[in-house]
Parts: sequence; C-alpha cells; structure tokens
Amino acid sequence: MVALRGREIDAFLARPDAGRPIILLYGPDAGLVRERADALLASAVDDPNDPFSLVRLDGDELSAEPSRLVDEAMTVPLFGGRRAIRVRAGSRNFASGIDTLADSPIKDCRIVIEAGELRPESPLRKACERAKTAVAIGCYPDGERDLAKLIDDELRVASLRIAADARASLTALLGGDRQASRNELRKLTLYAHGQGEITIEDVMAVVADASELKIDPIVDGAFAGRPDLVETEFAKAMVAGTYPGMIISAAQRQAAWLHKTALAVAEGTPVSTLLDSGFPRLHFSRKANVETALRYFNATRLVGIIDQLAVAALEMRKQASLAAVIAQRTLLSIAVNAKRRG
Repeated sequence: MVALRGREIDAFLARPDAGRPIILLYGPDAGLVRERADALLASAVDDPNDPFSLVRLDGDELSAEPSRLVDEAMTVPLFGGRRAIRVRAGSRNFASGIDTLADSPIKDCRIVIEAGELRPESPLRKACERAKTAVAIGCYPDGERDLAKLIDDELRVASLRIAADARASLTALLGGDRQASRNELRKLTLYAHGQGEITIEDVMAVVADASELKIDPIVDGAFAGRPDLVETEFAKAMVAGTYPGMIISAAQRQAAWLHKTALAVAEGTPVSTLLDSGFPRLHFSRKANVETALRYFNATRLVGIIDQLAVAALEMRKQASLAAVIAQRTLLSIAVNAKRRG
C-alpha cells in the first residue's frame, strides 16, 4: 500500500518519484489539494498553459469511459516533450481506469488526480493505494507546526517580522484551507510592507475583517442556535465564492471538537480552561457562541450531529448542483434544533 504520510509527503513533493507517475491528492483541505496539484503539474511539464502538454479531464465524465484516461496517458506528443493529465474527481467512479493504467508502461506523463475527502474503502483511493505506480496523499487542515512554517515562509519572502501577540492572533485566524490562509498572509504582508514588523493591530485590521466573510460565523451560528446568523453569513459566503463543501467540513471539525470538549466538561474540566487551551486556539470573538453551543449540546447529541453532517457531505458529492442547498439546509436544521432544545 502506497499512502504517504508526514515527512514522506514533503520528500515526495520536493522530488516526485518517476516510477510513481499516478498521484492522488484527496482530503478536506481543498486549498492544499489545489496547491500541491499546481506544484506537481508545474514541475511535470515545460508549459502548464499549453493544452497539448497539460490535459484536463473531469472525473464524472471519465466514469462513462475510463479507458480514455489510459488513452490520454499513452498518447505521444506530436512535438515531443513531457505531458501531464489533471483529473478533477467528482462523485462517480472511474477507478477501473486507474487499475488499467497501473499495469501500463507510462513514459513522460504525470497523472494528478484531485479529490475531496475519501473514505479508506473508496474505490478511487483503494485503486491508487494498491497500485505500485501510484501514490495517495491526504491533504488535511494545517496543524500548529504547519501554520508556523507557512507564516514564516511568507514573512521571509516579504522581509518582515511579527510580534508574538500578533502571531498568536494570526494563527487562530488561519487554517482549514491552505490557499485561503496563504492569501490572507500575502494580503497582510502587503499591508505591512515597509514596516519591518507586523503588529496585532495589522492582523486585526486585515485578517480579522476578512474572516467576517468566511466560515467560522456560519458554523458558530449553527451550533449556537442562531439560524438568522447562519442564513445571512451563508449568503455572504456564497457571494464570496466559498465552496459549500468547505463549510460542511468546518462544521464536521467543529462538531468533533465540541464532542471532545463536552466529554471533558462531563468529567469535570471547567469550560473556561478548555476554551483557553488546545490548538487551534479559539479566537476571543468566538467564545460566546461556543459556550452557548456547549450548553445546548451534550456529547450524545453531538454524535447525532456528526452523523447528520456526514450524510450531508455524502449527499453533496452525489448531487453537486445542489451542494449549496444541502449545506444550508443542514446547518439551519442544526441551528433550529439547538435553539428549540437548548
């Protein structure tokens, strides 16, 4: 089974193994999936903008004709050079194409497959993990060490330092989506250009304002029993182009965190201690809503919410055109039931 983890991933991305040209990138962090796919494709071809060098395929279309993936991978470029194939996986199965391709002699062609969160029993994930010529790389939200490195990398490029309190607040506002985090960091460094050091005032002026259009207010509103907040903030997120799946993924992470916290509260740990510790550090603006959520939901009820969100995530993949409707309906249901039973 070839499923890379930890430092193996960094080593592979720095120097991709030519003997494993099929690369599956999957997971809840859509931004990290895209970032890694862009890097792998940029290093695979001379010109990523050349349609003869980089072929783009839709996974749902491939499901009707999986052999097309094999045909594209075996095509010899008319003018020579390296080729790459970028596949955006959907809800339909094209794993048979991977099985056939794994037994074919692939030369000068890299196949990068982008997918959302996949269960271990997913046909696509299983096909890539068992193939000797493929690797599967999970893309999960950045942890504390990953965020620290991301911040340091962007500040180094901008020749900036950051105050300790500013770093702590910034870290709490990032995570969940790699590209969104990187975009916020680049906006912050541009704002602080020429200052030498980023202050907490800079962070709050730029990143905190931007977060108002993001995901936390939607998720917090759902668990705090505030359907009005869910409705208004969800509408803002859709206008801003936020993918509904990211919102449901954030809600799943929050439900898991609340469940863990509720168990600790039941064992006697003070809520204030739990809110002020751990990672990611909870931003002060969220504490009131989270405290309300812990009053509304005990551990048993949160298990039901976790199942409800999992069903919603699956339905969104099956019915991509209705993803926004399914996500909003699920979050409003959580909010209404929390308020009714609180």
